Amino acid sequence: MKFPGEAAARIARSLLDVGPGTASDLADRLGLTATAIRRPLAALIDSDLVVASDRAPYGPAPAPRRGRPSQVFSLTQAGRSAFSDATEDLALELLRFVARTQGRTGIEAFAAERADRLVQRIGPANGVPSAASVQSMADTLTTAGYAASVDIASDDARTVQLCQHACPVAEAAGEFPALCEAETAALGQALGVHVTRLATIAHGDGVCTTVIPIDARRLAGVSQATSILQTNSNRRAMA
Repeated sequence: MKFPGEAAARIARSLLDVGPGTASDLADRLGLTATAIRRPLAALIDSDLVVASDRAPYGPAPAPRRGRPSQVFSLTQAGRSAFSDATEDLALELLRFVARTQGRTGIEAFAAERADRLVQRIGPANGVPSAASVQSMADTLTTAGYAASVDIASDDARTVQLCQHACPVAEAAGEFPALCEAETAALGQALGVHVTRLATIAHGDGVCTTVIPIDARRLAGVSQATSILQTNSNRRAMA
């Protein structure tokens, strides 16, 4: 499916790479005015490629405030699928072949081997993870195509949420959940702690969300790391 215009395609790409945002956020990312954003956003919504809501599909609920809250825009499943290509179709065909010829064991073996490679890219754990070390993991995942970010998940800062706004294997994982299960286990293995996956793009959620316990005493540094990631993400969105 093609996007309804070049501006709409740029907006959709920003939502995929950087994550959900308000019209103001998107205008800042793309160097456009709020007026210039409205029409392509409306076209994306009319095409069922983008959905508007009162809050992002991840992270803590925003604090109550007076007036109508700004709408947050995010890609629908159809919007993400619009970025798929023939490579993903071939990968899905191969997984179906493995399932037919080797059964569940073959799929689980492939998922585990893929997850092991992910652990190697992330690197070994070094004590209880901190927000900064989870941010480093998010950077690695972003390089691998997951457009990851980190959000503080509670007031006492004892947990963070790892949010993956894109998934290179979302369609395949929807049919073969072992891919998600192995990936979740790999994240926990890399960090050396038990992690909890709350939502996945493969199952129709707006973002893959994983709750990770951290050492609150080592929280310092996450703001700087997050700022650097956001700056780099904005540069990619404007490219």
